[in-house]
Amino acid sequence: MKVAVFGSANAHEGDELYTLACQLGKLLAEAGHAVMTGGYCGTMEAVSRGAVEAGGHSIGVTSQEIEAFRPGGPNPWVQEVIPSVTLGERVAILTRQADAFIALPGGVGTLVEAAMAFNLIAIGAIPVRHLILIGKGWKQTFEAFFDGQNDNVNGQTRAILQFAADAERAVALLEQEKE
Repeated sequence: MKVAVFGSANAHEGDELYTLACQLGKLLAEAGHAVMTGGYCGTMEAVSRGAVEAGGHSIGVTSQEIEAFRPGGPNPWVQEVIPSVTLGERVAILTRQADAFIALPGGVGTLVEAAMAFNLIAIGAIPVRHLILIGKGWKQTFEAFFDGQNDNVNGQTRAILQFAADAERAVALLEQEKE
């Protein structure tokens, strides 16, 4: 299975978040999954590194718009590059070509990726698949959203999201059949 992992570009080797992302990549590879990330630095690098060091496969979806903003190209752990021109194309590739989604803590870009996957599943544009959010920040974010938009988000839509405290729990959820 190809698992898209979303997360922060701001994590650095030695950071708790970088270590978590590296562990997630390792566990996904050990479970036989390929990882698909945005292809650049931070958690994208760490997930790719963890997967490759464990003998797995790493795919990076790059964007000319991002490279104009932050030159440097894909991280050295990316084995296969899928180039795109715009950020929108990049998000579309990540959310339409993956078989499952996991979001690590991140910023606005991570929120956009997770929200797009969430919406595509909710409207039936893609088949139901795992959308697992790691960390208490995601649970707090979506609980606040659901509380504030209670009349606009039904229980079936809310049930799409799965929350995990850590990489081990996320991979365990991934291995369960999604109904």
